[in-house]
Amino acid sequence: MASRKRDESKAQSAENPGTDARVEPAPEPVKNERRLFGTDGIRGVANEPPMTPEIAFKVGCAVAHVARRGGRPAKVIVGKDTRLSGYMIETALASGVCAMGGRVMLCGPIPTPAVAYLTTSMRADAGVVISASHNPFQDNGIKLFGPDGFKLPDEQEAEIERLMLDGALEAQRPTGELVGRAERIEAAAGRYVTNAKATFPRELSLDGLRVVVDAAHGAAYKVAPAVFAELGAEVLAYGVKPNGRNINKDCGALHPHTMRDHVLKQKAHIGIALDGDADRLIVVDEEGEVVDGDVIMALCATRMHQRGELAGGGSSPR
Repeated sequence: MASRKRDESKAQSAENPGTDARVEPAPEPVKNERRLFGTDGIRGVANEPPMTPEIAFKVGCAVAHVARRGGRPAKVIVGKDTRLSGYMIETALASGVCAMGGRVMLCGPIPTPAVAYLTTSMRADAGVVISASHNPFQDNGIKLFGPDGFKLPDEQEAEIERLMLDGALEAQRPTGELVGRAERIEAAAGRYVTNAKATFPRELSLDGLRVVVDAAHGAAYKVAPAVFAELGAEVLAYGVKPNGRNINKDCGALHPHTMRDHVLKQKAHIGIALDGDADRLIVVDEEGEVVDGDVIMALCATRMHQRGELAGGGSSPR
């Protein structure tokens, strides 16, 4: 048996020349363990853990601490959808940012992509979306963006969670004139409408087209109809009367048949249904047939390829 072990050791050394067969393999790197943040931020029933105002306050504190750069206070963009609990979460989160000396820019109900856009265009240090996307109105969530407008990396979310849970920020709150402030950006929706229209080819127009837009009584209830109307379309808007409780209810991308019925009844040319935070959509044609998402992506990719905007020129890897 001892001879066999020596032979195995020699064989391992031969397979790995220049190494000692007795060296233990390197330990695997420790993964960032997160108890609050999931794959899409924090989400749950509003006013129950983990979606309580106390947690939202701690998120605001930690974000303001992590996002500040060069010793100056962090500037944080905050948008939300139309859920009743959005007022509670928004106020608590903004208080946390201010408690750490940060500056909060409140945008009200705007789509998730609008928060990403405004974070970069307004040179903010972080963006926060208060929304549970396609979930029922009882739920809510918090999603974080970095200054580049993209979702925060897992390691940064882990750092924010650590600061929230270990109480390390309690002794670092500023006082006096160093306490932060909040302000409302009344033109936030208008800024995003302008940006969205700028993505539409200037040589084209929607004149003469009847477009059904179902905004799911959600974040895009003002923005979506405005974009298509200002591009020239006759807009038939539905799901644009939020009351805090009807978001995603029997409408929007979760229930595209509602939009499809309107398209057929109104003899529209196209129908577009969004979800609660307007980061996903379902499209139907004039015959009420759903246009597969892959087809939409292919159309966008073709246009980008024509403009030379695809990374690598759009060529297939060899």
